[in-house]
Parts: sequence; C-alpha cells; structure tokens
Amino acid sequence: MTEINKDELVGRGNKEGADLFREWFDDLADHAKKGEGAAYVFVMGSMAELLHVFDFPLVLPEITSLQTAVRRVADTYLAEAEDYGYSPDICGYVKADIAVQLRGGQHPMGQIPKPSIAVMTNACNTYIKWAEIWERIYKIPIVVIDVPATRAAGGQFQPGSSDFERDRKYVEAQIRELITLCEEVSGKKFDIDRLRESLGYANDMNEGWRRVLELNKSKPSLFNAVTDGTVYLGVSNNLRGTKKGSQFFKNLVEEMEYKSAHGIGTQIVEKYRLGFVGVPCYPIFRRFSEMFTEWGGNFVHSTYLNFASGGGSLGYQYDVNRPIESLAEGFLISVREAMDNMFHQDRVVIDWVKNYDLDGVVYHPIKSCRTVSTGLADGRRAMMAATDIPSLFIESDMMDKRVVSEAQMKNRADAFFEGLASRREMAKLAQS
Repeated sequence: MTEINKDELVGRGNKEGADLFREWFDDLADHAKKGEGAAYVFVMGSMAELLHVFDFPLVLPEITSLQTAVRRVADTYLAEAEDYGYSPDICGYVKADIAVQLRGGQHPMGQIPKPSIAVMTNACNTYIKWAEIWERIYKIPIVVIDVPATRAAGGQFQPGSSDFERDRKYVEAQIRELITLCEEVSGKKFDIDRLRESLGYANDMNEGWRRVLELNKSKPSLFNAVTDGTVYLGVSNNLRGTKKGSQFFKNLVEEMEYKSAHGIGTQIVEKYRLGFVGVPCYPIFRRFSEMFTEWGGNFVHSTYLNFASGGGSLGYQYDVNRPIESLAEGFLISVREAMDNMFHQDRVVIDWVKNYDLDGVVYHPIKSCRTVSTGLADGRRAMMAATDIPSLFIESDMMDKRVVSEAQMKNRADAFFEGLASRREMAKLAQS
C-alpha cells in the first residue's frame, strides 16, 4: 500500500461517519419539508430492519437530542421544555425533543419530520412515557415490544432451551402484530424479501462492529471508544440494516485491520488504557475527552458501545431463510444484552480488565438518566473487589450544562492520573 493510500485509509471511518451522519439529517429534513411522517425509534431495540421494509425514515430522538448538546444549544431547548411545564428532574433527551416538537421539528442540524408511528421496547421506562407524549400530540399509534429480561442468576436463557424458545415466540408474536400495523400506517404490503435484504445488511454491520471492538485490544488501541466510538455508534444506529451502513462497517474493519497490523494508534501517545462506564458528557464533549487524553489516557472500550449499539457488539447473525423467527431471536438477545450491560455492568468491566489490559476505569453517572446511572457505585465496588484496577467516579450530565462542573471534574481526573502514575512507579520499584 502506498503512502498516499495509507493517508486515505487512516481516519477514513471518522470522515465517512461524519458524512453519513450529515446525509441522515439532510434526508430527514427532506421528508419533513414534504410533510412525510417518520418512524420514531430508540437505540435499544429500534426494529430498524423491519421498518425499512415499509420505507419509513427513522428518527432516533436520543441521537437528535444529544446533538443539541454537542452543538452547544441544549440549554435553550431544555429551558423551553421546562417553561412549557416539564420538570428539571426528567431526562434531558426528552426535554430537548419536546422543544424540537414545539418548534415544528426545527433542529440545529436541520428539520425533523413528525412521527407517523413510534416503536420502542421496555428496556428503558422513559421510552414508554416519552412515546406517550408523541401519542398525545400527534394521535399516532405507539408500539411497545415487551422483551423478557434476564431472570436467571447465571445469565440469559440461551437459544436451544425451552425457556428461550418461549420468550422468542412471545417476541415473534409481537413482531407479527407490528407488521400488520406498519402495513396499515404505511399503506404498503409486507415484503419478506426486503426483510431478508435488510437483515443481510444488518449481519454485515454486526459482524463489522464486533470485529472493530475486538481489534481495539491492540496496543496501542486503534480508536477512542468515547469520541471516535460515538461516531461509529451513530452509523450503527442511524443506518442499521442499510447498504450504506453495511459498506461503512466493511470499510471500518479494513481501516482498523490496517492500523492494528502497522501499530497505528490514536492521535495521542497512549500511556494509560481506560474503560468507560456510562454516557459521555456531551455539553463539554471535547473538553471532557481532553481531561483524559492530556494525560495520555485513552478509552479502549465503553459500556455505551455495547448497550446502545442495537446488539451489534454481539455480532449476532440473522438467519435470512427464516427472517421473522430469526429477527425475534436476535431482537430478544440484543435487548436483553443491552439491559444486562446497564444493570450488571460490573461483569462486563471485569472482563475488559483482562482482555483489554486496562489501567483504570472511569464511572460517569448522569443526572438525566437514572436507568444508566443507578447502581454504578455498587458496580464499581464489585469491580474493585474482583480486580486491583483503580477507578474514577465523576458525576455530571449528558445534556444539562447547569450540573456540569468542568473544574471539579478536571481536579478529580488529575488526581486519578497522578494516582495511576504513582502506582506505575511503585510497580517499577518493586520489580527492581
């Protein structure tokens, strides 16, 4: 490979991801201007593969909302929703979206179309109450797919067991009901071959996403799971089950394989390998990342890349010869995994310590999301009891800058890295 080709390859994923993200927003704006409705869905079980069959444009309000924070205008959206009557204590994503709806879909990235249908799971109780707001405003049908959570102490029921098959059939029955409703709302007949096509593209994305995460075990790590990973995660959700999404992840694997083979890491000199638990601080996203990269800290994995990837981290492969049955199976597995990654994140982190050779773990609970944040302190204690890895516990928010104390977070991050440096020096002395 020539030097020119190398320069084109390294960093391609971030550039292509940003371009696809912009295209997604532009496409939504086109639908909004034409007065066409969209399917509103969520990252933990979007059912994108099925909705594509009916040509619904997909709006993911978690992603459109967080962009108001990244674009540094979330405060005006939050204030507008609170002035309208929503409590300061509820999810910031919800309040930002309410302001978008009150503005007729106007958004810093363009315009968001109104919903024609909303589809969600029970993975987050906020999803259900959020969708009920759209139901009241727009008089649209909302569908909650009830996914049985992990109930056994030893983990999920596995495919092949009678318990799993009962749960799978329960999910499948709900999917078949959704198909009938989608036909009514869209005016289009269900095409099982189009579902097979969408599942095939999703298979490519799942395989690529899992491989990308595995490759980040390389030293130095190939990408930052909080910053770069958020770009890849956006494509994983926005373009799930599409040809463009499939090609993106094939390209991304090619880039990461090359970087791994040639020892090419991120733009920093990696001194400390970190895990991240929670949701990033989007109101000061760049500065938040710099608090760690300035010390040579790089996030090599994040629970966010697991629970918000639609199951992509598992690499699950749909059986296109039995598409509806397999969709139910994959959906059941991925949504359960998302819930397990939120509620039992200590198991995941303990695995990272060994397989990603971590130097430390950062826990970041946020005011807006109790679902993600509840239990992080207990998970941290469990991780520390099982390993000897240091950890940092810092609190802020994913949307609301009023509860983000940059100076306080930096002081604690600095102290954390000073401890890591001291620990490393002591280890050297012990070996000499």
